[in-house]
Amino acid sequence: MSKVITPREQDYSKWYNDIVVQADMADHSAVKGCMVIKPHGFAIWEKMQAALDKMFKDTGHVNAYFPLFIPKSLFEAEEKNAEGFAKECAVVTHYRLKTDPQAKGKLIVDPDAKLQEELIVRPTSEAIIWSTYKNWIQSYRDLPILVNQWANVVR
Repeated sequence: MSKVITPREQDYSKWYNDIVVQADMADHSAVKGCMVIKPHGFAIWEKMQAALDKMFKDTGHVNAYFPLFIPKSLFEAEEKNAEGFAKECAVVTHYRLKTDPQAKGKLIVDPDAKLQEELIVRPTSEAIIWSTYKNWIQSYRDLPILVNQWANVVR
């Protein structure tokens, strides 16, 4: 059974998701806004990533990975990011769950496990990358930095 695909001009994001689902590359998941990439879709990603990775490395780039979580203070310091994304960010406030003593089998956030500083699930990479680069760059001799990051972001 063929599903109707949203016209690209009408809603680009929905059009893209319709194509991906109909091509059986991904499925919607239990997490709103997230998808499970199926083996066929992941195989396509691996081929694309391998080709791009070779192109980056041919130009002298190396791969690095930066954390998915950003301390709230660092994110706030990068004002342009906070202005554009602050209201849309997921925030981690605790580091542990526990069994609810009043409801067998239910989990609750452990109120005693509150983080000292909230962590933002990063919607973009600039804040974490620039705070790291300031430690890597001491003079012009440390430039250029040719780094590629394969990363997840959450928006």
